[in-house]
Amino acid sequence: MSEPHRIAGGHKAAIANPNVSEDAKDHSRQVLNSMEKSGELDYEAGQVDKNPGNVIGGKKAAISNPRVPEETKDRLRDELAEDGVEYEK
Repeated sequence: MSEPHRIAGGHKAAIANPNVSEDAKDHSRQVLNSMEKSGELDYEAGQVDKNPGNVIGGKKAAISNPRVPEETKDRLRDELAEDGVEYEK
């Protein structure tokens, strides 16, 4: 049985790839739109079970990354605080 999130990931990658034709990107957008409308991707349910430790680690890594804008870092700090995680950097 196919895994909808993997299929969606492939279509998202195609949309972001500069080497993919506009026709192919349009097709991927249509497929993603239909998957979202059918409820196949459960975006409202908070996506697939994500490991909270990985999510927190990703946010901390982004805060430490010099390429991430300060306003994004501020938002991530707020999200960590909402999750009860103290992190100052």
